[in-house]
Amino acid sequence: YKRGILTGLLICAAGALLFIPASYVLLYGFFLFALFVMACGQSFLEVAANPYVTILGPPESSERRLNTAQSFNAVGAVVTPFIGAAFILSGVEHTPQELAAMSPQQLNAFRAVEASTVRVPYLVIAGVFLGVALMIYLAKLPEVAPAGSAGALAETDVRLKDIFVYGHLVKGVIAQFVYVGAQVGVASFVIRFAQHMIPGTPDKSGAHYLQAHLIGFMVGRFAGSAIMKKVAPSRLLSLFAVGSILCLLVALFLSGTVPVWAVALIGFFHSIMFPTIFALSIKDLGPYTKLGSSLQVMAILGGALFPLAMGMISDHSNIQKAFVVPLLCHVYVLYFAVRGYKPMRNGVALSA
Repeated sequence: YKRGILTGLLICAAGALLFIPASYVLLYGFFLFALFVMACGQSFLEVAANPYVTILGPPESSERRLNTAQSFNAVGAVVTPFIGAAFILSGVEHTPQELAAMSPQQLNAFRAVEASTVRVPYLVIAGVFLGVALMIYLAKLPEVAPAGSAGALAETDVRLKDIFVYGHLVKGVIAQFVYVGAQVGVASFVIRFAQHMIPGTPDKSGAHYLQAHLIGFMVGRFAGSAIMKKVAPSRLLSLFAVGSILCLLVALFLSGTVPVWAVALIGFFHSIMFPTIFALSIKDLGPYTKLGSSLQVMAILGGALFPLAMGMISDHSNIQKAFVVPLLCHVYVLYFAVRGYKPMRNGVALSA
């Protein structure tokens, strides 16, 4: 686990540092490559850190620990856009006509100045990754072996084809796939939805609903972690899934401002879903825990596909009807929370 976390931090630092040469080369593809490298590092972190949090303590509170740890992700999601806007965005926006009127030299100079704003922020970001990596390297982290049903099977004997006998993991991967698709899809179209439901709404005003969505996500993470002391994680997940479904029904069938606030409220109900699905899916996997975690992280591919489906529906109809996609996704999440989460191996229950 420690080596996995360190590898992720170092890859993230490398991706952040790539923004510096990208700002000189001025190729869009170079910036995308830097983001791709950072995303790879984040995948390593998710695969290593998430299961590590779940096994560092009693199994019955693993979901709450992971929710608590991931609550700080939500804090970052709310805070960093403001930091990025302050240090990266210059506030200078030229119209297409103004850009067309510039000489090649003026255009290149403008692009160079705009791109140069990323150098110091991403150098700082790289420094943060390296600083955390140093702290993790110096820390004495125990390599805890997860408890599970596979007995003394060594991790070196783990094979991908054997993991699919764990029915709750397979269902959990599907639940994570559709949940992340719904989460990214809803957040991506909050502003567009607001402009459709409240004609004349400018981008800046629509962004307030997105901010409310993200703040609700952050509040829900901390609140959900606290509630899990009294309410079983699977029960809380089912309640939050029902809350999301009700909000989406309002978004689909009502008009005016109320559906927009319903979509903003979905951020609160989304809050606990990723860590709770993650923790429930890898329960009782034993030596298959790390492999199961990697499949959970791969499931975030839903965030690339479901927003695309929503966009296609919106292009052929309107953005309101596109919200049927996350509605269907949450129906499956509700099934997982009620029944699919129960640990199973070859159709046989592993635990209560």
